[in-house]
Amino acid sequence: MQKYKIDQDIRPLSEVRNGMATFIKQVHDTKRPVIITQHGKGVAVLIDAHEFEAMQEKIELLSDIQTSLGQLEKGAGISNEEAKDKVLKRILK
Repeated sequence: MQKYKIDQDIRPLSEVRNGMATFIKQVHDTKRPVIITQHGKGVAVLIDAHEFEAMQEKIELLSDIQTSLGQLEKGAGISNEEAKDKVLKRILK
């Protein structure tokens, strides 16, 4: 996802509501989110569906990494050699 541009990508709710199709096209074309404000405060983000999917996958991967690091800290991990041996045994069956 591209970093947003303050002058182009932060819009009040009333403006987005009146031109939703335009903002959907902008998000799709630029791959940048549109931050929607209400009473001067950010309340929502309009984002391309593919960019959202990619973000979800990254979040899931980071969560898995965090879980793995926690397991390693508790001594629950196995060595690289042991993991490699297990994988090779499954492949070579």
